[in-house]
Amino acid sequence: MSELTLQHHRTLWHFVPGLALSAVVTGVALWGGSIPAIAGAGFSALTLAILLGMVVGNTVYPHIWKSCDGGVIFAKQHLLRLGIILYGFRLTFSQIADVGVSGIAIDVLTLTSTFLLACFIGQKVFGLDKQTSWLIGAGSSICGAAAVLATEPVAKAESSKVTVAVATVVIFGTLAIFLYPAMYPLVAHWFSPETYGIYIGSTVHEVAQVVAAGHAISPDAENAAVIAKMLRVMMLAPFLIFLAARVKQLAPAGSNQKSKITIPWFAILFIVVAIFNSFHLLPKAIVDMLVTLDTVLLAMAMAALGVTTHVSALKKAGAKPLLMALVLFVWLIVGGGAINLVVHSLMA
Repeated sequence: MSELTLQHHRTLWHFVPGLALSAVVTGVALWGGSIPAIAGAGFSALTLAILLGMVVGNTVYPHIWKSCDGGVIFAKQHLLRLGIILYGFRLTFSQIADVGVSGIAIDVLTLTSTFLLACFIGQKVFGLDKQTSWLIGAGSSICGAAAVLATEPVAKAESSKVTVAVATVVIFGTLAIFLYPAMYPLVAHWFSPETYGIYIGSTVHEVAQVVAAGHAISPDAENAAVIAKMLRVMMLAPFLIFLAARVKQLAPAGSNQKSKITIPWFAILFIVVAIFNSFHLLPKAIVDMLVTLDTVLLAMAMAALGVTTHVSALKKAGAKPLLMALVLFVWLIVGGGAINLVVHSLMA
């Protein structure tokens, strides 16, 4: 065997232990997410993967990190991008027609206002850095943990900041699962089940949390909520392109690539896959298989993120990110509700 071949095998082996560790954590998370009681509480496999990963990262991983670091970093970076691309197989552009112009307007206004508010209060009120503000803003305004993970390479954020942002999604998104059904009887004279479903889909963080909250009200509310939420997910790619342009704009004046915008190609490919999926060219069985693969890839990325995050980093972040996320949560409920009511009344 030649020296080049031996070196190639050593390079491949460098990734195996870390990928195996991420895969084991992912397997446990997928199993936990399939338990009805856990899934019914809105805890998806992605959420469980990062929580389990944090447990491993703060107990076992410090003793084995030298052999696992290569594969864990590979999962956190490259498997994440592939997972975001394959996420497009969950969507079709016919879903836009189902929610109508009013649903699109509500999602655009809610997303934009929430992210701009995050940028303002994060930096001006709470004194947080740009990356933390952007990550928490993306998680709150678009699609929870998946948006945080997709924003991380564009914002060039540290793992500890990503985990803090994901933690806010878990905390307030879980609270939303119980809060929104409890609020419905109080506002039922303003909302039908369908319009309340759009309200849920346009303001609750995670897809799993949207499903749980809508399901607790009615099938009509659940269907409308999921469609509105999927429309928000579609907005991830254009959001990342705008953010990439903003990151380049804020780059130091002496940068050699001052006029060049770094395009997040995985976000472009995400849209391409969604367009392709809209034509239903692949059999449903294959699409279902790709969606399952996507869940595994994203869960492995979340597990790797959790593994590389230490509790000391979360403690160092302090209470300010949680307070910021709380303000955004209140805005989503109150401001998002107002946006829903105004748009529905104007387009009725």
